[in-house]
Amino acid sequence: MSANLNTLSPSPWLDSPQRYGRISRWLHWGMAFLLLWQFVGMGLRLALGKTPLVSFFVGLHASVGLLLLILVLLRGAWGLSQRSRRPAHGTGWLGKAAALGHGLLYLLMLVIPSLALVRLYGSGRPFAWFNTLPLFDAGPKQEALMAPANAAHGLLAWTLLALIVGHVLMVVLHRWLWRDDVPQRMIGRVR
Repeated sequence: MSANLNTLSPSPWLDSPQRYGRISRWLHWGMAFLLLWQFVGMGLRLALGKTPLVSFFVGLHASVGLLLLILVLLRGAWGLSQRSRRPAHGTGWLGKAAALGHGLLYLLMLVIPSLALVRLYGSGRPFAWFNTLPLFDAGPKQEALMAPANAAHGLLAWTLLALIVGHVLMVVLHRWLWRDDVPQRMIGRVR
């Protein structure tokens, strides 16, 4: 019997050339929910100013951002471990654009919270993750550590949102215009 066992009975937890496995999907949708949380909070802040609702979202912004950073690192490591198994982006310019878009999404999901974490450290304020796990104590304010995030965090975050909107629009195009199975790789059920 020369057939690969993974071809005959693929694990629903692992990626395959036909679809993403449960671990990839949970990481994807968990991060999507947390990113939605972050953008809703900042959108409410811009629209409503300081209110108790906005304070609830914004008060968790740094902790959720650190959680996102941890998840993107886990997701990146998982993706690398599954690289040879994953569905291909496709061929031609559309496949190259998809690979570039995904690469930019990952890059921004790494850079944005990293900048914010360095800024938070440089602010001199203490930080306890979700108000329970102290990560660093108060210290002297360091403007040089705060400057990069002050200059780029917001701009890069809104750029990330634009890329996410483009990502969702491409899913809609694949599903409703081109009627291919690309969305089912991440949305559909794993049997």
